[in-house]
Amino acid sequence: MPILFPAIDLKGGECVRLRLGRMDEATVYNTDPAAQARLFRAQGFTHLHVVDLDGAFAGRAVNAAAVEAILREVGGETGVQLGGGLRTLEDVERWLSLGLRRVILGTVAVRDPALVREAARRFPGRIVVGIDARAGRVAVEGWAEASELTATELALRFADAGVAAIVYTDIDRDGVLAGVNWDATIALGHAVPIPVIASGGLASLADVRRLAQPDAAHLEGAITGRALYDGRLDPAEALRVLAA
Repeated sequence: MPILFPAIDLKGGECVRLRLGRMDEATVYNTDPAAQARLFRAQGFTHLHVVDLDGAFAGRAVNAAAVEAILREVGGETGVQLGGGLRTLEDVERWLSLGLRRVILGTVAVRDPALVREAARRFPGRIVVGIDARAGRVAVEGWAEASELTATELALRFADAGVAAIVYTDIDRDGVLAGVNWDATIALGHAVPIPVIASGGLASLADVRRLAQPDAAHLEGAITGRALYDGRLDPAEALRVLAA
């Protein structure tokens, strides 16, 4: 069954959603991220996608206290994956030891692919590569810098590395409820032997139904943020569609 990952994006210790990845266009949805995690768990979600937005820009953990509170609240029963600001093997080891199911390496996948490979070797099944693209080109450092790499080129670098999944985010659709870029996401999934998670733009039950179609069967799942927070996506109905 495909997995629907509710997103908890952390900025200043609060649960927010950005628009098009812009830190100055953040909407606060909950000042207590652990309470938000508890709510998602009560709604029936079995996984969470957590991002330290401040950490992605700073290159280090900034919202560690909020992440640790989430783990204390639901970490024992929910598969929590974390991205944002993880740049070293020590960062990876520390967070996994605190109860994270998986960590997401984004900027470092471009800057130091050897580190990603070593992390995947040391922690099999627990390393995810985050690929964030704007107009088809990979962006790094909290989406502030563009590279010359395409998403597929970067993904293929890790085809034999043993990473657990790739989170593919279309920045141009993030937080604007424009619908997932299914064409690019499914194409990436077919291009690499690694499960791909769709991110950016999930707007309604129509996207959930699209995820359940046969040509998307190789995708691990999709991340949802604003649609859940704004009430555009009914959690129970979305989970029913995927279970069916």
